[in-house]
Amino acid sequence: MNNYKRIFKYVKPYLKQLITANIFTVLTVIFSLLSVMMIFPFMDLLFSEKAQTVSDKEVTSVFDLKDLIIVYFAKIVAQYDRLDVLKYLCALIFITFLLKNLFSYLQTYFMSAVEQGILKDIRKDLYNHYLDLPLSFYTDERKGNLISRIINDVQIIKDSLIAVLNSLFRDPPTIITFSVVLFLFNWKLTLIIFLMAPVTAFILSKIGNSLKRSSHKSQEKISDITATLDETLGAVRVVKAFGMEEYEKQKFERENQSYFELLVKIFRKRALASPVSEIIGVITIVIILYIFGTDIINGSSDMTPGAFIFYLAVFFQMMPSLKLFGQMFNSYKEGSAASERVFKLLDTKPDIVNLPDAETLDEFRSSIEFRDVSFNYEKSGMILKDINLRIDKGKIIAIVGPSGAGKSTLVDLIPRFYDAVSGSLLIDGKEIKSLTIKSIRDKMGIVTQETILFNDTIRNNIAYGMKDIPEEKIIEAAKAANAHIFIDKLDSGYDTIIGDRGVKLSGGERQRLSIARALLKNPPILILDEATSSLDTESEILVQQAIERLMHGRTSVVIAHRLSTVRNANLIVVLNKGMIAETGTHDELILNDNIYRKLYNLQFRHQELNL
Repeated sequence: MNNYKRIFKYVKPYLKQLITANIFTVLTVIFSLLSVMMIFPFMDLLFSEKAQTVSDKEVTSVFDLKDLIIVYFAKIVAQYDRLDVLKYLCALIFITFLLKNLFSYLQTYFMSAVEQGILKDIRKDLYNHYLDLPLSFYTDERKGNLISRIINDVQIIKDSLIAVLNSLFRDPPTIITFSVVLFLFNWKLTLIIFLMAPVTAFILSKIGNSLKRSSHKSQEKISDITATLDETLGAVRVVKAFGMEEYEKQKFERENQSYFELLVKIFRKRALASPVSEIIGVITIVIILYIFGTDIINGSSDMTPGAFIFYLAVFFQMMPSLKLFGQMFNSYKEGSAASERVFKLLDTKPDIVNLPDAETLDEFRSSIEFRDVSFNYEKSGMILKDINLRIDKGKIIAIVGPSGAGKSTLVDLIPRFYDAVSGSLLIDGKEIKSLTIKSIRDKMGIVTQETILFNDTIRNNIAYGMKDIPEEKIIEAAKAANAHIFIDKLDSGYDTIIGDRGVKLSGGERQRLSIARALLKNPPILILDEATSSLDTESEILVQQAIERLMHGRTSVVIAHRLSTVRNANLIVVLNKGMIAETGTHDELILNDNIYRKLYNLQFRHQELNL
């Protein structure tokens, strides 16, 4: 129930439309009753002998509404020409049904804005929250699960909420209004009918509880399917290279079959609600027919044929509302399961946040400094241990070391993708946590080994995050990144759509675009994470030239496996097992018979021998 209270906050922005929609709901209920009421005089018109008898009856009290209605309609039928009454009745029947359907449409017209608005706002909040969560969150979550939450679960929540809202505003007024009419016409019989309601409610609640459990499982399963689909399509080149198409098909089929079986159970359980309600309704109708039939056969009924048909028609009109009101509880249960999953995500607190009194880093002035910094991921051993390092403004610092030494983790602390578990990281002498995250990252340009590009134009990829950038600035950045030549050869030039993750470009071309993007941003601090490690020789030369232009005049932190790219660094930091093993320039470290020299010899021994 608490989750539903939270969901209802999404209704507030659309309260005006909701109220308007439900005014039309009430009008629909009223004209539904009036449209049924038209049957009353119509039937008595056809059976005028009984109507004439009833019309002579005197109503002793204005509170005797049943007799008042019966006598009023009977007098109309008895006093006026039957053909005239028939014409007016036909016209009234048309008008009441027309207005009922008009108001029903207007209710849907205004309610559609509420429905889609709620869906939009929940998705927006969830998407925004995804982007606010730190990188550490995504190490434990499958991307497919997150996509499923924002697509499938939110849709279920919306459907459930609208079912509840529609039912609360539509069904109770209908049930109450029609029940009052039924009680006026025969309170004893109506009381018997409503004594059966708790039985229906009990059965439907059992179905609803079972639905909630199955719905929760089905939502988990569709998350697995989405995750499998995302992973397979993202790695389709590898799948085909290893001939694993059949394996992936079978894996997807297992997930799909499991989801199918769950859905079949859910639909079967959901389908139970309608026949259960209808069977109880039929039992009720049989009771009505038997009691009325007995009274008519015994001659003890005081109701006209029109009144009898009217009673049945009112009951039939009320039946759908009773069924929908019962099914609302099933919708509520399904929505509860989905909302638990969504709000569990929304309740996940980002651990990388601005402090209340965080300052803005207006300008990078002097240095970045690590003081006794240690770090570990959740459920892992220590990745970095007691790191002490100073990076002065304008210097090029290279981070090298064997795989798993902690190089990428070290540089990820600088833009505050993660926070150190102990020690201090300072920028211009200020603890990094005392500065706003945006102002820190605005001062940094990052180029990684895995080039992240978007399925958009080359122009928009280079100018990512920047508005109203002149064309000449974009071309200038592309030229500096050695990218303009290949871009100019494309049919659409800078308007070329590069495909998902830049799939239409080569690795070197993608990397040069990412460098152009960093150049256009013009950051004072540059982080290069193995930017040339996966390139062929020709591409590496072009990218390396672009990197040298990019690093010029900037504070640069460079991670590289290819030691040829860091020979000119002001300081080389060698990491091993999460600790700084040695530091110095290339020439200094070569003189030491230590890790750097061993790494260097492994890479260049054969090349030097050939020379």
